[in-house]
Amino acid sequence: MLDPSSSEEETDEILEEERKVVAAPKVGGARVSPSRTSESSVGLQPSRSSNVRPSSPSPSVASEKEKEDLEKMQREEEERKKRLQLYVFVMRCIAYPFNAKQPTDMARRQQKISKQQLQTVKERFQSFLNGDTQIVADEAFINAVQSYYEVFLKSDRVSRMVQSGGCSAADSREVFKKHIEKRVRSLPEIDGLSKETVLSSWIAKFDTIYRGEEDPRKHQQRMTASAASELILSKDQLYEMFQGILGIKKFEHQLLYNACQLDNPDEQAAQIRRELDGRLQMADQIARGGKFPRFVSREMEAMYIEELKSSVNLLMANLESMPVSKGGEFKLQKLKRGHNTSIIDMGQEDENQLSKSDVVLSFTLEVVIMEVQGLKSLAPNRIVYCTMEVEGGQKLQTDQAEASKPTWGTQGDFTTTHPLPAVKVKLFTESTGVLALEDKELGRVVLHPTPNSPKQAELHKMTVSKGCPDSDLKIKLAVRMDKPQNMKHCGYLWAIGKNVWKRWKKRFFVLVQVSQYTFAMCSYREKKAEPVELLQLDGYTVDYTDPQPGLDGGRTFFNAVKEGDTVIFASDDEQDRILWVQAMYRATGQSHKPVPPTQVQKLNAKGGTAPQLDAPISQFYADRAQKHGMDEFISANPCSFDHASLFEMLQRLTLDHRLNDSYSCLGWFSPGQVFVLDEYCARNGVRGCHRHLCYLRDLLERAENGAMIDPTLLHYSFAFCASHVHGNRYGTRPDGIGTVSVDEKERFEGIKDRLRVLLENQITHFRYCFPFGRPEGALKATLSLLERVLMKDIVTPVPQEEVKNVIRKCLEQAALVNYQRLSEYAKVEGKKREMYEHPVFCLASQVMDLTILEKNQKDHRDPENVGRLVTPAKKLEDTIRLAELVIEVLQQNEEHHAEAFAWWSDLMVEHAETFLSLYAVDMDAALEVQPPDSWDSFPLFQLLNDFLRVDYNLCNGKFHKHLQDLYAPLVVRYVDLMESSIAQSIHRGFERETWEPVKSLTSNLPIVNLPKVPNVAVPVNLPSFSTPAWMTAMSDTDNGSGTSEDLFWKLDALQTFIRDLHWPEEEFGKHLETRLKLMSSDMIESCVKRTRAAFEAKLQRSSRTADFRVPQSICTMFNVMVDARAQSAKLCAMELGQERQYHSQIDNLIEETVKEMITLLVAKFVVILESVLAKLSRYDEGTLFSSFLSFTKPGMDVADSYVTFVRHSQDMLRDKVNEEMYIERLFDQWYTSTMNLLGTWLTDRMDLQLHVYQLKILIRIVKKKYRDFRLQGVLDSTLNSKMYDTVRNRLMLEEATASVREGGMQGISMKDSDTED
Repeated sequence: MLDPSSSEEETDEILEEERKVVAAPKVGGARVSPSRTSESSVGLQPSRSSNVRPSSPSPSVASEKEKEDLEKMQREEEERKKRLQLYVFVMRCIAYPFNAKQPTDMARRQQKISKQQLQTVKERFQSFLNGDTQIVADEAFINAVQSYYEVFLKSDRVSRMVQSGGCSAADSREVFKKHIEKRVRSLPEIDGLSKETVLSSWIAKFDTIYRGEEDPRKHQQRMTASAASELILSKDQLYEMFQGILGIKKFEHQLLYNACQLDNPDEQAAQIRRELDGRLQMADQIARGGKFPRFVSREMEAMYIEELKSSVNLLMANLESMPVSKGGEFKLQKLKRGHNTSIIDMGQEDENQLSKSDVVLSFTLEVVIMEVQGLKSLAPNRIVYCTMEVEGGQKLQTDQAEASKPTWGTQGDFTTTHPLPAVKVKLFTESTGVLALEDKELGRVVLHPTPNSPKQAELHKMTVSKGCPDSDLKIKLAVRMDKPQNMKHCGYLWAIGKNVWKRWKKRFFVLVQVSQYTFAMCSYREKKAEPVELLQLDGYTVDYTDPQPGLDGGRTFFNAVKEGDTVIFASDDEQDRILWVQAMYRATGQSHKPVPPTQVQKLNAKGGTAPQLDAPISQFYADRAQKHGMDEFISANPCSFDHASLFEMLQRLTLDHRLNDSYSCLGWFSPGQVFVLDEYCARNGVRGCHRHLCYLRDLLERAENGAMIDPTLLHYSFAFCASHVHGNRYGTRPDGIGTVSVDEKERFEGIKDRLRVLLENQITHFRYCFPFGRPEGALKATLSLLERVLMKDIVTPVPQEEVKNVIRKCLEQAALVNYQRLSEYAKVEGKKREMYEHPVFCLASQVMDLTILEKNQKDHRDPENVGRLVTPAKKLEDTIRLAELVIEVLQQNEEHHAEAFAWWSDLMVEHAETFLSLYAVDMDAALEVQPPDSWDSFPLFQLLNDFLRVDYNLCNGKFHKHLQDLYAPLVVRYVDLMESSIAQSIHRGFERETWEPVKSLTSNLPIVNLPKVPNVAVPVNLPSFSTPAWMTAMSDTDNGSGTSEDLFWKLDALQTFIRDLHWPEEEFGKHLETRLKLMSSDMIESCVKRTRAAFEAKLQRSSRTADFRVPQSICTMFNVMVDARAQSAKLCAMELGQERQYHSQIDNLIEETVKEMITLLVAKFVVILESVLAKLSRYDEGTLFSSFLSFTKPGMDVADSYVTFVRHSQDMLRDKVNEEMYIERLFDQWYTSTMNLLGTWLTDRMDLQLHVYQLKILIRIVKKKYRDFRLQGVLDSTLNSKMYDTVRNRLMLEEATASVREGGMQGISMKDSDTED
């Protein structure tokens, strides 16, 4: 029958191929396989003898070409035959496995990413970054995706990993997860939002971006289906897979499947038994002929034979353990199979002899009663029913029916142990008599079904009971008797033998399988469970035979022959004989395959291509396969093939297929492939060492050609081979094989050398072989495998120092490789950037660079060629960019590869130092060409130092110290020049200072970046700092002078710059800090003193009358003091207690200077008041002018001008001076000093009476002064001083006196000053 997996389309395909075979013309008289005719017809055209031949230059050339084509066709044909033969062996392994099963514990492989998929993913992430998606994301996530896109997706290393087939979607997801974990951990804590939640959200958004517009449900279904197919495959899926692996066509598979009877487990088990017998015979031939493989010692030859036999015995045990029937409890002890095995029969007493109870079978019968015909004598309404029973069992009854319609369709199920049971069916009618004790039987039928009986319902004539007038009763029923799994065939045969069935007669025979190696031919009688006689078939050979004279009965004959015994059988038709011979052929396990006599004449007697009707379907398929040239592959003896080379080919093709499928397998076979290869090796005796040596060789070839191979897989196979080659010496045998051939040992040594070279190369190129630490754990496994490869045997560990030296050498080379590739990448990136920024210029420079590149390839050590074209600034820019890439490489090494090198962390530190030393060469060259006293290289130091100082292993390492030695003189020189420049700027600034207020610059100084620090070209005529425009916009209040603000900004910027350098050497760092603090203290002290001098000079040049107005410059000078005090706390303070004196000294100086400035200003205010009082003194009583001035009627102008002056000065100082404390002190001293002056003036005139004019002026001045200073916040204790009370009392007294004199005070009174607020 057809393969259950086949279809009508496949059958049509086979028939179509047959028609092509018939229609195909013959080729040069040579036999060409029909199965290749259709596909090779085009390729065969040149070799055909045709009337039209293509023209050619010469006959010799044409003949050579034809010869080459013919040889190519022959090679292809040989290859095709080899693959077909191999496929036959593979099919049998799949059809009936008894050694291996598909493993379920293998790691699930992920779908790999192709180049197209990688490009699609890049486009999706680019769309997200461009804002073309609907995914809502914050800035932190966008930055993370941007970094992932630039660092990972656009990396050429990822492209190589995709090309090698080792990159899966899971790898890219894990890299992103690892990439964002550090970022999320560094984010500040947010109440109510855990970082795990942020991580989960980011991963979900990543998956959405990665998936794009695909439906997630379809994606999940596809993943589930692919995962299931990756785990367990059905037989049909395995057939289809290996058709693809071996290049077998579907119709070829169908022909082979049917002809090999792969759907018949009995045939497959028999085939295995024949193969195992053949392997035992082959072992005996090797032992007799002495044709052994070359072993490392002669003692292994005898061991080799034992290994062959023990392996076959193990397979026999495995086959014996296969279940025969569903409920069979008997399992015969394993028989030792061999060519000269003594066979057990009924006449021998042996422990393996079968008894009759061992072959008892169990059958299930289904009896279905349909209807009864011919029932005419009963009244239509009479009730009838049927009973059924299997003799010796229970009785069942149908439902009742009327005699007019006796139909039922009732089924009864029975079980019996009788191969020839008796089934009784009776028809009854209910008795109508009152005294009737039982119903009346109308008829019965007794059937003797067999498993071969028809299954459909048939009419049977019933035996009519006495008294029943209906003589032609018929009953329609079906009896279905199942065939137990351990019953392989049954039927009636004629038989005669020497020890059993000694009379020629017809009997019912059953071929029973007791176990995988035990079969018995049993004859049964009706209604008997045990056989009458049985013949155990072990050692017998079945074959067709001619009719025997003297034996009447039977038409077609066959026999079973054993030494000293012959049993002759005969059947009634040819098809039955063929089926019996095939079944017994499978049971005996014989190597000879019986062929029906005159098969061609009998099967093709009518001259047609169709077989006769009495031929079984298996013969039909065999004929069809023979017609297509498949018979040689089906009937080939597996023991005559070199399965080592066949398996080598099978494994290589399977690996090619596996590496080209959609999974990132890294060289691991799928469970289905492992199962088939395991089964093939066990069934055909392929040595385990040979298998793994071939596997290692194939894996090494792929790895050397750029494929990603899991080092754990290499380790597994290498350890197996090492244990096999060295195992005998130490008693370790991985597969129980103790013999080691010379070929295995030599191949192992060669593979060991190749493997070491590969591993060292992979460690050298670890950044490119294992980019971003993927595949996970691969680099660590590579190091472990290298240590194993360096071992001389399997028990002596290799000295750690030796392993360390090998890895050190690899990492030294890795540093060179990484730096070379990094330099090339930086050059390419630089050119791209130039072309982007300067497209016109770069078009010409690119041509120039290509010319220089060709020249430099000849002599790349000549620095002059580059120096002529690249400016120092450009070279420094490239060096800084290269430093960024160097840091990125070292950070990636730490992040992705440090864990793998955990045991060799010191070597990774050496690798990093070597890598940095290579960069140091380029860095030194770039710094050498920089102009003197140029500070553009400080960003390079800051970049490198910020990375190195936080790295525990590289901080103060070789490169770090070199960097410090390189920059220490530059820093000292820079500070020296800055000090000279600042000193000169103070001198020049104060000479030209206008004391106009400027905007504040210092409030944002702590965030001044390094590039904002200006350069100093030469120490002579140092240019002053100019205030950057970007800082002016950041302030909102008036402050000190331009010179002072410039000074403070320079000092703070210089200190910020030096502080941001984070000088790693503590002693030099402290020295720089101390020097800058001292310098700042000296500079601020100079600024304070120059401001004090300018303040005094300004006051001396100003007016001494009430017309004086406090200028803006006076307030600016006060503000300079305020800023100086604020900046000194930051610029001059030292952490060490010993150094705090500098800060306290400058503070004391500022404080004293402020006091002096207040005193000077108050003195100025006193002088102005004195000028007012001087005017009033002219009205003193008794003076010459007083009488004259009394007639002038003076007004209040003097008082008003003075009050205006006071109020303007108060407002100016209050608005412009930024220190409240200074204002309060100034106002206190001002009020007290002026009040004292007024008191003194009045005291001097104690004996004189004040002129009314004097009194009015004084009352107005005192009154307004008291009120204004009170409004300015002067305390009452100061306002209501004793001097004020004295002045107030005197003025009130004078007021009382004046009020009684002529004219009065005209509304001016001292009381107002008490009541007014």
